[in-house]
Amino acid sequence: MEKNRREFLKASGLLAGGVVLSPLASYGFNSSADDTIKVALIGCGGRGTGAAAQALSTKQNVKLVAMADAFRDRLEESYKSLTSKKYKNAAGANVETSTKIDVPDDRKFVGFDAYKKAIALADVVILATPPGFRPSHFEEAVKQNKHIFMEKPVATDAPGIRKVLAVAEEAKKKKLNVVVGLQRHYQPNYREAIRRIQDGALGDIVGGQVYWVSGGVWVKDRVPSMTEMEYQMRNWYYFNWLCGDHIVEQHVHNIDVANWVKGGYPVSIQGTGGRQVRTDKKYGEIYDHHLLDLVYADGTTISSQCRHYEGTYSRVDEAFVGTKGRIDSFANNNTVLKDYKGGVIYKHDGKGDGNPYQIEHDELFEAIANNQYKFADAENGAKSTFTAILGRMATYSGKLMKWDEALKSDISLFPEKLAWDAMPKILPLEDGSYPVAVPGKTQVI
Repeated sequence: MEKNRREFLKASGLLAGGVVLSPLASYGFNSSADDTIKVALIGCGGRGTGAAAQALSTKQNVKLVAMADAFRDRLEESYKSLTSKKYKNAAGANVETSTKIDVPDDRKFVGFDAYKKAIALADVVILATPPGFRPSHFEEAVKQNKHIFMEKPVATDAPGIRKVLAVAEEAKKKKLNVVVGLQRHYQPNYREAIRRIQDGALGDIVGGQVYWVSGGVWVKDRVPSMTEMEYQMRNWYYFNWLCGDHIVEQHVHNIDVANWVKGGYPVSIQGTGGRQVRTDKKYGEIYDHHLLDLVYADGTTISSQCRHYEGTYSRVDEAFVGTKGRIDSFANNNTVLKDYKGGVIYKHDGKGDGNPYQIEHDELFEAIANNQYKFADAENGAKSTFTAILGRMATYSGKLMKWDEALKSDISLFPEKLAWDAMPKILPLEDGSYPVAVPGKTQVI
């Protein structure tokens, strides 16, 4: 079993940061007269702004040349932030990002189709809109032969996942670097500990737990002048066509670690969930807790739990047990592999580790500057995202969800039309609340 697992890991995209392949001098590489790498930011919220700052904080000659967002105010807030603040790079040094920004008003694009115009002007695109838009934006970026950094998750339903998987194959054929913001793959303590686990330090992994239990996130209030489309997009975290539920948007990080450690993806998932604490209509349609059993091909079950309860025990972490030893936590770089006699197999000291959010950009832009094809994260990003979607399907329906069957689902959460006066598929009831999934009744396939 150990040998088969290690062979899978060596052949898969689950290795930290992707695999190193051959240099390339064709699709998508910077072809400017100078060595400037031109970047477009698609999605100008907090995460997009942070990702742009990290791209501009690399050692490479990077310049932000275009920005796009559905909302003018979000774009302008991002622009103001990027042009007025200093950011620290992975080495802890201050970088003046404003000197690396050249985005005049005619390269600030607003609206549902703004992304196409911004992508056309860049060598590298940062895709950081709400994840429901990720499949179509990823498709356009690959069509235009661009290198890509895209935030997790990469879709919110099975049709979106199938599109991302198909486009990922096109990106590979074109040798376009694609990094997905599952930044634990770029975090030194995870990289080193999981490399040792893959090499058999803990034997076969036979169980584990992954957690994102916390107090929840922001809420945007409804303004009377908003259309339903604008309200849902402003409050995107609470609508599945945009977010996928917090199990997909947030807990995907921990679920991805389970897949990475196991060297594969669950064949089935069952679990329970619901709304117990965050029940107000302002929380849209999503659940506030999910508890899952992730069952892998060898029969191993990994427990998964996430919740949004204020004032309760909080943990964002993973733990695993193997036939030779265990790891109880990856938190705070106190990462220790132990045997069952209490001996320490490996302890990560955390010295000089750097910020994984910065490292993923440092490595991506170094590869692009050196004309190398090194990163193919999209397939794993899609499959770990689908693991979380499969979990949502299980909790919403109350049924055992099998990977192969669920991936064929044609239920699309995305609206038929994107326009400010168009209607999303889920609409408020008479009291202003939204329909919520009922286990045993809700159909997910």
